[in-house]
Amino acid sequence: MMLDFCKMHGLGNDFMVVDLLRQDAQFRPDTVRALANRRTGVGFDQLLLIEAPSDPDCDFRYRIYNADGSEAEHCGNGSRCIARFVMDKGLAFGQRIRLQMASGSIETRILDNGLVTVDMGAPQLDPAAIPFAAITQAVVYPLHLAATGQTLEISALAMGNPHAVLLSDDIHTAPVAALGPLIECHPDFPRRVNAGFMQVLNRGRIQLRVFERGAGETSACGTGACAAVVAGQLRGLLDHRVTVVLTGGELDIEWQGGNSPVLMTGPAVTVFDGKIDYRLMSAGTSI
Repeated sequence: MMLDFCKMHGLGNDFMVVDLLRQDAQFRPDTVRALANRRTGVGFDQLLLIEAPSDPDCDFRYRIYNADGSEAEHCGNGSRCIARFVMDKGLAFGQRIRLQMASGSIETRILDNGLVTVDMGAPQLDPAAIPFAAITQAVVYPLHLAATGQTLEISALAMGNPHAVLLSDDIHTAPVAALGPLIECHPDFPRRVNAGFMQVLNRGRIQLRVFERGAGETSACGTGACAAVVAGQLRGLLDHRVTVVLTGGELDIEWQGGNSPVLMTGPAVTVFDGKIDYRLMSAGTSI
């Protein structure tokens, strides 16, 4: 069985996009891992599946699988790519597209300059909603790492998925590879967490590296950029509109505080269309 797919990326955060409206396939965790292999598969940070929505107020439903086969609730860069995909493939005709996800629904808007703005909704700060094992809500929490004996200062919040944000004096020497896995799997985050390392350049510009759940460090993380800006504002370090400089490029993030939504604007790029022999993948065999 040959399966059509599209390879896309948002600032280097790359995806395999599969339209399940016009074809059928089932993806087990081992299938996702085989497809994600960058030497013997398609290679991606996340697999994005487009389906018919169950919510009548939404245009499409999309599901997100990390490279390790686990399912994610939200992906900011992926949302922009889904909006671009359904427009380019003739599945949608307006510039505003509403998407249903595991964490709820969001609205995307394709701008005249080709960039995509996503209304990411309001950040979730209540520890129970993140989820995060803290008794009371705070701007900064201590996070003890048993493996190293360190206690880190983090901001914890959810942007449809959980995030821990740390301040860094130098983003280039930040211990992302060493601390990222320890934070991701910390027992205080029962669903694991994305770890963001943020350097504040000025009140309107930050640099950010993110170690993502189930994918490792990626070139960009849209929800991570939103979480970092919210954390920086809550700490009194940032203005309402901030340029986030990631390894793969820049995102524009705006948050007016409180229950207002976080707005993310950035590119969505199609790399190529392809076909795979789905029977090999579903058997857990690499291409």
